[in-house]
Amino acid sequence: MATPVIMPRQGQSVESCILTEWKVAPGDQVEEGSVLAVIETDKASFDLESPVAGTVLDLFWEADDDVPVLANVTVIGDEGEDASGFRPVTEAASSGPSVDSTSSPAISETSVPAASVGTVASPVSAAEGSVAGVSPRARQLAMRSGIDPDSLLGTGPGGRVIERDVQGALEGTPRLSASASALAREGGLEPPVHGGGLSGMALASDMREPGSIDGAEVVPVKGIRKVIADRMMQSLGNTAQLTLHAAFDVTAAQAFRKARKESGEPKVSLNDVISHALIHTLLRHPDLNAHFLGDRIARFEKVSLGTAVDTDRGLMVPVLSKACCLSLDNLSAGIRGLAEECREGTIQPDQLTGGTFTLTNLGMLGVEHFTPVLNIPEVAILGVGGISIRPVRGETGEVNFVDSIALSLTMDHQAIDGAPAARFLKDLVETLENYSGDPAANKIGESSK
Repeated sequence: MATPVIMPRQGQSVESCILTEWKVAPGDQVEEGSVLAVIETDKASFDLESPVAGTVLDLFWEADDDVPVLANVTVIGDEGEDASGFRPVTEAASSGPSVDSTSSPAISETSVPAASVGTVASPVSAAEGSVAGVSPRARQLAMRSGIDPDSLLGTGPGGRVIERDVQGALEGTPRLSASASALAREGGLEPPVHGGGLSGMALASDMREPGSIDGAEVVPVKGIRKVIADRMMQSLGNTAQLTLHAAFDVTAAQAFRKARKESGEPKVSLNDVISHALIHTLLRHPDLNAHFLGDRIARFEKVSLGTAVDTDRGLMVPVLSKACCLSLDNLSAGIRGLAEECREGTIQPDQLTGGTFTLTNLGMLGVEHFTPVLNIPEVAILGVGGISIRPVRGETGEVNFVDSIALSLTMDHQAIDGAPAARFLKDLVETLENYSGDPAANKIGESSK
């Protein structure tokens, strides 16, 4: 009996997954637990395994398709079984009956716009009974223009050369050799603006993939890169983002780290110190530890901190749930562990959701300050830059130079005004400049007034 394989739900918030790669083909024999495909959520990659042993009867999706969760992806059964009843209904399949070319009225050549300069329209594959060759109007124009119409790629019915094909040649599309024309019709390849043959004729060696650009490697935007691109545009298009900048003297934080090292305590990074101070400053400013949901704002009692992590697969933001309940040592270990899981590709989908505030640090890459983009629906994100030397006037008027780190707070002006955000940033700077790791000494952890 045939068994469908569905797209699993990878976390409560995941509505679809990208099928990045098939590991099997129809007719393959698989065992229970065999890897059928590689799937991705917006941030992580997983193997899709077979629930039973049998024959792969059909594949219902192509690589790089965005597949809804719980939809049938493939079906496993006995060789020869009918799998059509398991095929999911897609928009394309339900959009209506196809047009019967044999019953369609003739299409006027002038009703189709001329091909763009330097491009070749996709040819229509020859159907049984269709008439190829060159149309009378195309032949007349070609003869007047000194062009051999038999060397052109036809884009009319059945691959017929029509008037717009001759016009395209006049406007810059090169003539095609016989082998180049075959590659265009059968392989969907395109010629360059100027071919390498006589008088600019495109040869088979000149043909290239559609969308190619001379002197550049062209790669499709797909998978996680496309998801990130869409989310960035959604963030900028649906929020009123304002960024405030400040800097803090790192002297106290560095002295705290040095004292820990000398006393034999576990090493913590400056990013750990900033995260610790940030989390407990947020408890005093709940307006920034929130989600903006259009007609309502959700303010959270506890801080679940998202930390941006650079990986080979793209930007990932794992979330340390209820980070405000952790000690500095546990916070440091938690952030480090999540980052390692992201880079190794073992992070779970539920660990990439549920954040209430995000921290992103580019200081280790030499960036002094930048404007971070909101991780919606969160109402704020903090960007951390690298250490730089800044002049500071002392109490007696003298100027001293101190190591400082720039902080950039981007917030959604729909949810919070500039003054409360500035007060939060000022509080965070003061907390960091007086940091000792002791919540009581830093007023860390006090309830918001």
